[in-house]
Amino acid sequence: MKLRALHFLLSPALAGSLILASSVPAGAQTVSNPDLFEKSLEAAHEALAQFGEYSDPKELERIDRIGYRIVQAAGFDKFPVTFYLIDMPEPNAFALPGGQVFVTRGMLGQDLNDDEMAGLLGHEIAHVVLQHGVRMQRRATLLNVLSSAALIGVLIAAGNGNSRQYGVPVDPYGVGPSSGTNTSGDIVQGTLATSVVVSELLLRSYSREFEDEADAEGQRWAAAAGFSPNGTEELMATMRANLPQDKEYGYWQTHPFFDTRVTAAHARAQLLRVQPPHSADALRTRTQAVLLSYLKDHPDVGAPQHDKSEPPGREEPRRPPDAASIRQGPRSIGPAEMLRQAALHAWPKGPAADQIRLEDLHRSREAEERKPPLSRDLGSVLEAYGKTQKEVSTISPESPLLATLSSEEQDMRQELASIYPKALDVLQQGVYQTDFLATFLSNFPDAPQSARVALELGNAYARLGQQDDAVKMYLEALSKAPDDQPGTQARQGLKTLAPMLNQLSALQSLASDADDAQLRQLAADRLKEQASTFEALENGADYLQRYPNSGYATTVETRMNSLAEKLYNEIILYQTVGDHGKAIERIQQILSYAPLSPAAGKLRDRVQLEG
Repeated sequence: MKLRALHFLLSPALAGSLILASSVPAGAQTVSNPDLFEKSLEAAHEALAQFGEYSDPKELERIDRIGYRIVQAAGFDKFPVTFYLIDMPEPNAFALPGGQVFVTRGMLGQDLNDDEMAGLLGHEIAHVVLQHGVRMQRRATLLNVLSSAALIGVLIAAGNGNSRQYGVPVDPYGVGPSSGTNTSGDIVQGTLATSVVVSELLLRSYSREFEDEADAEGQRWAAAAGFSPNGTEELMATMRANLPQDKEYGYWQTHPFFDTRVTAAHARAQLLRVQPPHSADALRTRTQAVLLSYLKDHPDVGAPQHDKSEPPGREEPRRPPDAASIRQGPRSIGPAEMLRQAALHAWPKGPAADQIRLEDLHRSREAEERKPPLSRDLGSVLEAYGKTQKEVSTISPESPLLATLSSEEQDMRQELASIYPKALDVLQQGVYQTDFLATFLSNFPDAPQSARVALELGNAYARLGQQDDAVKMYLEALSKAPDDQPGTQARQGLKTLAPMLNQLSALQSLASDADDAQLRQLAADRLKEQASTFEALENGADYLQRYPNSGYATTVETRMNSLAEKLYNEIILYQTVGDHGKAIERIQQILSYAPLSPAAGKLRDRVQLEG
């Protein structure tokens, strides 16, 4: 079935208003420096690609609500400020000079109240408003770093720290004429360089002067926006109570001078008065319009820039995979999609927001419609439609988008009804691939055959070594048919698999969710053993991402730090013998999976930025 046109079932008035929503109202925010804005956006994109986007819609909505009131109080209009959640366990927040403000998963875990969050966001917004990223008096300003991030060479100096090799065109992959000639380090280029730069930017602090300025102005704007000026002091008290008294950890690593800042925040709070809160809806609407207008004027934002001097069709040299492709975690979206999503969150109501949602759903549906009927995963598309319907009905129950979604959802369910007999015939013949089983279970989760399909998927994933998926499918088969043959066989499959599992997240899932006491104990015993002996950083990173508060989180983190240190020592060894490819591979592993480890810190300490 062909997907209907984008404005299907939207009223003429709504369809017309979508066009008007893209134009920027008079007096709106602007992109005063497009060059800086796009480079800052690229760095923001790389940050999300490296660490992962953290999904918590309620918290992001709260941050948007608080943050835009502070932006309004600051009177800032040089850039459209946007807010993101990033999947870093370290309690932190940071901002890039183009207006991108990040709050980490670890900071959300501190359970800040609105006044504390206002103090936090006020501080980061102040860094943007006061242009601290451009005014940095360091070896390279943040502006210069962003200007070079995609192309810059990052010199990882070897043991003697010799800097005479600056500017030497060392081949970082060991295939060019200069390979093996540099005994003091190698130049790491491309995406890896950007990853190192992003880590350098996000995990280093501003000067004391800039931190004090950001504290003072952020606290003042928070009060002007209707939040208690005590929130900044309360924020620091919360951090002091919840974090180790090690100023090299978390928030205090990037926001130093703890004692004097607490005292100063308390003194300022006595002089500030909370002002009546004012709605920031108009500002949020204008922010959305600016973002959409920028996208319209720059349709290729974030697209790779190719060297036009190269002959057309020339094949690129083989490169090691970048950090984003190595990392197995939340999806990484491009800079243009980041702007579209930021526009949606800036103002989640109205025609423009509905248009963005509908376009996202149609892209997903169109991708499935291009596949053969039995390969279409419409179940996942229907799940996305359901989430969107729930979201829109909560914030904008009068939206005509709801009728559109309901009609399109009905179309897809009719399509699935027509596909089901054919899928059932294939299933009964017993000749199919794993992808067919996964699609069948997604499309027909309540079908009588679903327990059998889940069991067969568990068997297939176990054979393929996809342990986490195998455990998930076995548990699903067990829950669907606990006393029938699929459930009985799934239970036996889990008991056979448990003593051999080495994927930590799979073991934790089994130890927590299995309804069989013997099975839970088998998984718990294996998890206790593997938590301190696993061999792959990716294994530990996946576990900590999914189970950050488990009883084994500290053990796993300690093991990851040990593995990262081992890789760091191997980097030094491979650099010494000129094996740049293996050195880079290990650098990527550390930056991708253990970016907050002591080994990653040592890598950043040895980074020298050329230019």
